[in-house]
Amino acid sequence: MRKALGLFAFISFTLFILAAAMSIRPFGEPVHREMDDYFIFHAQEEASANNVVTSVVFDYRGFDTLGEATVLFTAVAGVLMALRHYKGVNS
Repeated sequence: MRKALGLFAFISFTLFILAAAMSIRPFGEPVHREMDDYFIFHAQEEASANNVVTSVVFDYRGFDTLGEATVLFTAVAGVLMALRHYKGVNS
C-alpha cells in the first residue's frame, strides 16, 4: 500500500511538472504586449524620465523597490549580527 501511494505521488508530481513545463511561453516573449507599449510611450511624459527602465523601477514600482531594499537591508543586518565576533569569547 505504501509503495502504491509513493508511486501515485511520484506520477502526479511528474505530470504536474510536465504540464507546467509545457505551459511556459518562449523565452523573451512578453506576457502583456500592451503594458510594455504603454510604459515605452508614456515614460517621458508621466515619469519625466528619459530611461524607461529607470521610470519603471523608481516611479511605477517605487513602493515595490522600497520593499525590496528594506528586505535586503534587513538580511544584510541579520548576517552581520550573526557573524560578528564578540570580544572576550574564545571560539
